[in-house]
Amino acid sequence: MTTIASNLQAVRDAISAAAAEAGRRESEVKLLAVSKTFAPDKLREAYRAGQTSFAESYLQEALDKIAALRDLNIDWHFIGPVQSNKTRAISENFAWVHSVDRLKIAQRLSDQRPAHLPDLQVCLQVNISGEDSKSGVRPDEVSGLAHAIAALPRLTLRGLMAVPAPRDDVAGQRLPFAQLRKLRDELNRQGLLLDTLSMGMSHDFSAAIAEGATIVRIGTAIFGGRQKP
Repeated sequence: MTTIASNLQAVRDAISAAAAEAGRRESEVKLLAVSKTFAPDKLREAYRAGQTSFAESYLQEALDKIAALRDLNIDWHFIGPVQSNKTRAISENFAWVHSVDRLKIAQRLSDQRPAHLPDLQVCLQVNISGEDSKSGVRPDEVSGLAHAIAALPRLTLRGLMAVPAPRDDVAGQRLPFAQLRKLRDELNRQGLLLDTLSMGMSHDFSAAIAEGATIVRIGTAIFGGRQKP
């Protein structure tokens, strides 16, 4: 019978192998456990196995977990769509937001970030596959938005995030990740200092690591099949 601890170890081993295959160090890739829809006791189990960074998509569910797990030193990441009426709670309770795709949202997060907290770490979500059903800024709009967000106080723009259209073949998986990396590199040539590529999930994180992912967002491979929110 598999456990969350054994699943975590298997994922860490796979990350290590993918990094080695790409000529990278395992330490260059941060494992973010996507815990949306899973109960606090599941997160405690993962925490006991050494996992300290968790990602949530549904704000109220996340706030309930943050309250229930306040005794743990968890690094909370928000990865879901950010609505204007939820920016205050997000800015007050999370260390990272991966899903910023509008200047208005970034401005609200900046204005509402409590002064006693460190800067909110943010990624710009890019709709790298051009899917109508996906959130994210178009690739040709990334530069202007990135520079505007980087100028805001109480935020630190760390890099780019994407959720590409699913592909079964590794070459097909790598293509959008390579495109995101090139976008990040171009922004750095323009004077930004971005160190983060948040890309890759349970089915394609090896391809993402091959193209330079620094954060992989893994849920199913750790916790099992997704439960209804």
